[in-house]
Amino acid sequence: MMVQILQFLLEVVCGLVAGACLLRLYMQAQRIPFNNPVGKLVFALSDWLVMPLRKLVPSRTQYDLSSLLAAMLVMLVQYLLLWLLLGAVGNPLMVLVLAIFGLVRMVLTGLIGILIVYAILSWVQPHSPIAGILHRLSEPVLRPLRKLIPLVGGVDLSALVAIIALQVMQMMLSHIQFSLLSGMTAVAY
Repeated sequence: MMVQILQFLLEVVCGLVAGACLLRLYMQAQRIPFNNPVGKLVFALSDWLVMPLRKLVPSRTQYDLSSLLAAMLVMLVQYLLLWLLLGAVGNPLMVLVLAIFGLVRMVLTGLIGILIVYAILSWVQPHSPIAGILHRLSEPVLRPLRKLIPLVGGVDLSALVAIIALQVMQMMLSHIQFSLLSGMTAVAY
């Protein structure tokens, strides 16, 4: 039971920090200002890691590579600690593979979360302080779908379709991860 509690706490802390790093990357790519409650939270959770990495990896594009590297490092630390906590069994290369899949899974889950909150706020409180931020974060995902999916009874179903598509992508990712790790385990033994 203690291992499960430690695993849960590790997932929560690492997920929060890595998620903040990924949100920082995405907000900067979308040119969303950080002078709002969401931006302040993202900075508070990620500055301690991103700023030192920015000295090593300067960004020359619209994408903040130091934020991406920070998220990847947090995921590597999480899976390395889990690997050690569970007795360091198996191929150590699995830690890297799990971290990469964990990062991609976090991106998909984060997008689903953004879309769900955006859809709910658009119905309940469309003029809330974070509605504009959520609109700008969800628009790159929803814009192509809105061109394909007509309004049904005056209701925009593009967010629902996007959420379903992202969940299907998560299922496919899990299948690929399982197949890859099964192959790595078989090679190790």
